[in-house]
Amino acid sequence: MDNTIFKGEETFLKDILTDFHCKINFIETNNISDFKEISSKWIKNKLQSNNKNPKRIFKVMENHKESKFLFTSIMGFFYQYGIGCELNKKKAIELYLLAINNENFNILHLNDEDNNLFFINKNIIIGKYLLSLLYYKDIILDINRKQNVSKFSNLFKLAENGDLEAQYNLAICYMDGIGTQKNEIKAFEWFKKSEKYGYQVNQNNYEMKEFERNLKLAIANDPMAQNYVGCCYRNGEGVNKNEKKAFKWHLKSAIAENVDGQCNLGFCYENAIGTDKNEIKAFEWYLKSAENGSKFAQNYLGDCYQNGKGTYKNEKKAFSWFMMSAIAKCAEGQCNLGFCYENGIGTAINDKQAFEWYFKSAENGNAVAQNNLGYCYQYGRGTDNNATKAFEWYMKSAIGGDASGQCNLGFCYSNGIGTVINKTKALEWYLKSAENGNKIAQNNLGIYYHYDKGTYTNEKKAFEWYMKSAIAGYAKGQCNLGFCYENGVGTAKDNKKAFEWYSRSAENGNALAQNNLGDCYQHGIGTYKNEIKAFEWYMKSAVSECAEGQCNVGFCYGNSVGVAKNETKAFEWYSRSAKNGNLIAQKNLGFCYSNGIGTDKNEAKAFEWYLKSAENGNATAQNDLGDYYKYDKNETKAFEWYMKSAIAGCAEGQCNLGCCYGNGIGTDKNIEKSFIWYLKSAEGGNATAQHYIGDCYYYGIGINKNNDEAINWYRKASYNGVEEAKNKLNNILSGIQH
Repeated sequence: MDNTIFKGEETFLKDILTDFHCKINFIETNNISDFKEISSKWIKNKLQSNNKNPKRIFKVMENHKESKFLFTSIMGFFYQYGIGCELNKKKAIELYLLAINNENFNILHLNDEDNNLFFINKNIIIGKYLLSLLYYKDIILDINRKQNVSKFSNLFKLAENGDLEAQYNLAICYMDGIGTQKNEIKAFEWFKKSEKYGYQVNQNNYEMKEFERNLKLAIANDPMAQNYVGCCYRNGEGVNKNEKKAFKWHLKSAIAENVDGQCNLGFCYENAIGTDKNEIKAFEWYLKSAENGSKFAQNYLGDCYQNGKGTYKNEKKAFSWFMMSAIAKCAEGQCNLGFCYENGIGTAINDKQAFEWYFKSAENGNAVAQNNLGYCYQYGRGTDNNATKAFEWYMKSAIGGDASGQCNLGFCYSNGIGTVINKTKALEWYLKSAENGNKIAQNNLGIYYHYDKGTYTNEKKAFEWYMKSAIAGYAKGQCNLGFCYENGVGTAKDNKKAFEWYSRSAENGNALAQNNLGDCYQHGIGTYKNEIKAFEWYMKSAVSECAEGQCNVGFCYGNSVGVAKNETKAFEWYSRSAKNGNLIAQKNLGFCYSNGIGTDKNEAKAFEWYLKSAENGNATAQNDLGDYYKYDKNETKAFEWYMKSAIAGCAEGQCNLGCCYGNGIGTDKNIEKSFIWYLKSAEGGNATAQHYIGDCYYYGIGINKNNDEAINWYRKASYNGVEEAKNKLNNILSGIQH
């Protein structure tokens, strides 16, 4: 016989070692008497199904260079039951002992790869188990028999008295012959009794009949039926939901080599269904099921490799298993394969392939793929832009219960993508998505309640949804929650909490939060003042193309805030921000051109940027534009822009509007209106307006004379640096007329 050892044979033996280890882990003490029959039959079937010659495999184990460390327990088992060699119990014991003695051997002396340690440990465990069983089987069986008879007697009494759990366990005893003779009829009767008082009144009659039919088959050790019964218990179909019972039936099915049972057992371990969460065991059972051809397990296995669940991360293996699952027409596998192509996971990015696999999965009813397909159509990924189709697929996904699809459908209704704008429907779908835990929808719902000018305005609800989104880790939600705390939106004002949430959001990469965090450090909002940190966060925000951050970086360079003054860089950052639509930056850029700051003086460009900012609603720019028209001798337009600025709340614009009314600039003279606008400006802190209001009260211009009020306003203007107001105040107080 050829003694060459092929890699495939070594891999096969290591698989046997791993599977055998799993098998002994799940052998219950009541099954010890059947161990020889179960395990030897399993080994023989394994050899036959893989077209392996028992004698050849035995020789391979004998000749392997690390045989005494890896395969002594399996060789002992072959000797004990005469598989591929003559039966020799003495030799079996020697090999079991050799396996056990390896536990004390310094395995660091091995020349083989470190990953063999995994198989060496399994060899030791199997050796211990088989040796113990060989020596103590009869003693164990006798003890078990006595214990089981006593256990059966106690269970029977409890079951007769109506204890549902005892009735279920009594059924197990009859099914497996624990403490009594096997009796499938009695097992079925007690199973039914244990559920008798638990059936729901509205239980589907067909589901109940199917459950009972499969239960009979499961009791008779039909692995497929055992898995079916497990599914019934897991989902509450035909019987009350019971996750522990589901796990037990899936376990029986899996041990009996049913691929669906193995897959479902892995699912139980991964999701802590009827057992403790154990991702390593989940991975092992998914692997068995996947290798045995389950397309669902192949998909789950891909997920394990992609995310490092129960195994090391390996994106190429993830892609490979998703591909197998997808080819086998598993909708989830097709969707995950599309995701791999879209994001370059284990393969090169390929938008067309991503689109094709999302399409297949979506056609097969996968709600996640339907959402992803909608995204492809909306943004033209792997296909042409088609807003109508995007809307249609989002709708299918949303109806199918996918929270992301529901959120995107809400976005379509909110923005008129593939459909007409419908705020009511947008809110409905955002709400469904948010209640299903989608953090983006939770934030969007907060925005709706926060900014809607009408029916849906509710700052308290806005705060609550921002909070949910923020706690779920969504950076935009965290930023918006910080804004609520800073400005008292739907909650009490709390600068410390504002700073905390801006910090979280900024650390999570949100550019606006990075800008807001810069504001906190610059102005000491919820933290100590630190201009260097302020500049650093503004810069992070600016680099991420946040227009507000870019404007603030420009301000820092222009005013030496946390960085050396550099007017050229100030101009550059104002330019970037202005082009990104920031109104303040547009105004400041106009100022740079007007005064030659960081660039050549250019009044035409200055006017152009002031105009952009003003037309976009910046009140300060509107006032500046009024100045431009005033000096350009176009008093009518000057008045118009001062009016816009004043109405928008700019104190300087209000002062200039008061001046227009007081002097008939671009409008009819009206000293009463002049007084009104001066007063608004003065109350807004404008020192010039405070001086003029003092004059109005002193001379009775547009208002009755009032020396006390005149003194009050002159004093305010004087405090704010108006020298003329200071002189007038001193004159009044000393009794000198002015």
